[in-house]
Amino acid sequence: MRFSREDYQERIIDTFGIIPVDEPVFLLRGKDVTAPRVVRTWARLAAEAGADERMVKAAYDHADLMTAWQEEHGYKVPDLPE
Repeated sequence: MRFSREDYQERIIDTFGIIPVDEPVFLLRGKDVTAPRVVRTWARLAAEAGADERMVKAAYDHADLMTAWQEEHGYKVPDLPE
């Protein structure tokens, strides 16, 4: 997996080897203030593209979890490590 952040390259591992090593992936954390909105937008676009309703619902549900987590723990603007 190829992440947009270099510091994720060695820390996040696909232990089942499902994602090819050269496939770009993008990780959104729950504390990222934009994450719930991004996931909801992704769900809407996935639905428009014909994604399975269960996948779309799972994404909306996950966005709701992110929002609830932020309400309890706070959030922050995305950044890069120093």
